[in-house]
This record gives sequence, C-alpha cells and structure tokens, in this order.
Amino acid sequence: MKVTSLPDAEPRPRRVAVGTFDGVHLGHREVIRGADTVLTFDPHPLRVVHPEATPKLLDSFGVKRDLIASLGVEELVVVPFDREFAGRTHEEFVEDVLIARLAAQRVAVGENFRFGRAARGDAEYLRSRDEFETRVVSLIEVDGETVSSSHIRALVAAGDVGGAARFLGAPFTLEGEVVGGDRRGRELGMPTANLIPDDRIVIPGHGVYAATVDGRPAAVNVGVRPTFETGRGVLIEAHLIDFEGDLYGRSIRIAFLERLRGERRFESVEGLAEQMRADVEQARRACAAASVSPP
Repeated sequence: MKVTSLPDAEPRPRRVAVGTFDGVHLGHREVIRGADTVLTFDPHPLRVVHPEATPKLLDSFGVKRDLIASLGVEELVVVPFDREFAGRTHEEFVEDVLIARLAAQRVAVGENFRFGRAARGDAEYLRSRDEFETRVVSLIEVDGETVSSSHIRALVAAGDVGGAARFLGAPFTLEGEVVGGDRRGRELGMPTANLIPDDRIVIPGHGVYAATVDGRPAAVNVGVRPTFETGRGVLIEAHLIDFEGDLYGRSIRIAFLERLRGERRFESVEGLAEQMRADVEQARRACAAASVSPP
C-alpha cells in the first residue's frame, strides 16, 4: 500500500473512505470496504482542536497503517492536521480536498462523521454534492452493543481484550521499543522484553495476558510489579515463550489475546516464580488454541 501526504497526492479518479479510523474496528472496516483510497488525519484532530478532550488512542499510526493495508487498500492519504487545516470550512474540505486534490468519484463515511470548521459538515452534506457518489455506512452492532472506538477503549482499559477483539475484528495491538529493565525476570528464569507505555495510547488494565510478540507466543504482564519496590511506574513485560535472543532497542508489536489473571503481590520471590511458570503454560495453551506457534 502506498502512503501519501495529502499535499503530494496527484489528482486521479478514486473511491475514497474518509475518517479518523482509530482502531480500524469493524465499523471502520465496513466504511473502507470497496475503497481503493483511505483518507485519514494525523495527529488525531482533537489533539489540535480540543487537546484537553483528546482520548487515549487505540493504535499508533504505524499499527493503523498496517491494519488498513491488510484490508487490500491501494493508497493511504494522510492529512497533516494542524490549526490551518482545522480552520477550513466543510465546503472547502469537499472542494479543495475531495474534488480538486483527490478527484473522488465515490466517498464513503460513517453516519456520524463530521468535518470542517466547527464540525459543520456531515454525511447529508456529502450526499448533497453531485460531483461524487456518497456511501454512508450506518453504525453496526456486535452482541447488541454499538461498535465504537470509545467503547473499545473502555474494554481494553478494563482488561477485556477478548471483548475488544470482537469489536476490532483483530487482537488489540501495541507497539514500542524494547528498553532495559531490572533483569528480575532473567534472574527468575523468565527474561522479558520491556516496553514503557506511550501516554497517548490506551493500555490493557493491570494483569497477565496471553499474547503474541511479532507473531510468537508470549505471556505479558502489564502493571507495576507489586512484589518489588521499583518506583518505575507502569511497565509492559513480555516473556516470549521458547525464544532466545536479544531484543533491546528493537521495535516490537504485542497482540493481546486473552487476560489470564489480575496483577497481585506475592509474599516471596519463589511464589512469584512459581506463578510465572504457571502463567507461561497457560499462555502457551491459549496461544495454541488461537493457532499461534513460534515462527
């Protein structure tokens, strides 16, 4: 998939899906279905317009880009969203971006999509334009719940990564660079790859999870390691099952499959080590059930 900044996009006939697409959940996927081009915004528009109201996002730009690419989209056009762009009217957005820059023949949006200064533009306005065909996608439901990024954020924060995956259409995934830790996992025979959470991205609630790390089965702890007095704050620690190697400084992706238990304090290091071994075996079984095996 080609990634293009809006100023560099060459006009050509396009079928364009437009949206922020945080999480690329099932509703977003329906909007994107049939499009050859996705138009999105970076950073999230609220970070510019109302930074105090910006939610923690479900994915980094890199994860979002790859999720969109997995849907067979040919081109991702990214709007560098800033104050100047935020000041454009909805008419200017349609005329300058959709028509003049992208030469859109068909435009797809969700029914609650808003755009332009003061969010004056909506799906009905797009339908009123004769220059292109407009496809408006209704909100969809799963298990009687409306699929929305806000609901999925709440599920992830509560640790319900299985529930989040049902709405996302894929496991919730974090990415980050592996940093040095205190090596306690290695001392206990369970070396971990450690990530410091990005404050802009939602993370699963504290606990232990079955997951994959770059496709490999893993047991992952999210939390503050209450058995030890570290003072380091929240850390994401991933033990890659049956893996030997040095991951320091590498960027990895953790896909969360299932919550195994909550985080708790152990009275002894031996008790913690015993529980960690049990967690790894449980994670191994969960990954096998999900048809995940080491590459």
